[in-house]
Amino acid sequence: MHSITLPQDPASLRKSILEMTACLLACGIDPNRSILFQQSSVSAHAELAWVLACHTTMARLGRLPMFKEKSENMKEVPLGLFVYPVLQTADILLYKATDVPIGDDNMQHLYLAQTTVRIFNGKYGQVFPLPQALAGTVNSVKSLRRANQKMSKSDADPKSRINLTDTPDEIRAKFKKALTDFTSEVTFDPTNRPSVSNLVSIHSAVTGLTPEEICRQSAELETSQYKLAVAESVIERLEPIRRKMCRLLDDRSYLTAVLKEGTEKASQLAEETLEEVKNVIGFS
Repeated sequence: MHSITLPQDPASLRKSILEMTACLLACGIDPNRSILFQQSSVSAHAELAWVLACHTTMARLGRLPMFKEKSENMKEVPLGLFVYPVLQTADILLYKATDVPIGDDNMQHLYLAQTTVRIFNGKYGQVFPLPQALAGTVNSVKSLRRANQKMSKSDADPKSRINLTDTPDEIRAKFKKALTDFTSEVTFDPTNRPSVSNLVSIHSAVTGLTPEEICRQSAELETSQYKLAVAESVIERLEPIRRKMCRLLDDRSYLTAVLKEGTEKASQLAEETLEEVKNVIGFS
């Protein structure tokens, strides 16, 4: 449901749903241990979002930086773009999640979820646990073209991001075009050299090396050479995932079956929470 806060082509959206399913499976999600489902197939998300929207304010939503960033160049802003953080909160609370994997760019939205829990529980009793952030070692990957912005699949410039479906040649070409600066030395200085430091961060994420180790190993390289070294490390890490994704996308009936089974499991859990919410607020 979050995807349609911005205009979507229906055929492309259907394709993206299966691609994302294949991506998660290729990255190691085991559907026998995790519930993998299509959010828009579980109507309880929208129902709970409405209830929670009635317990937050426009002022609180208007302060969120993601809304300001995405709407700044729009003449007419869709209502869904304004209220989608409430839907994110519903996504979390519907399953009574206690730990939420999250990047730096979404921390404000988690704070909204925590505030909503405090307000709701304060009014109706202990219904939801307070969700906490589960941060990784790399909390934000920046654009290859603008290091002051996050890498995003919605960026209009395809050279700004690395897709898991990119071929090795496409990855090499994108890193070759990645912006750096006028200093040829490889250093890690996010404040003064954000573009080069972003490359070092990406390199660190895919190799497990620290930025300091990477800079020592790359001491003899100019940034133009270093970009290709980063590309090769990214390819080594992502190519097995891309190949597995391609195999999975050749079996769309399997992907559809995984989503169907996951939706059934998720719906059962979601309905239990929704019934509890309906009861405490007086709907039933």
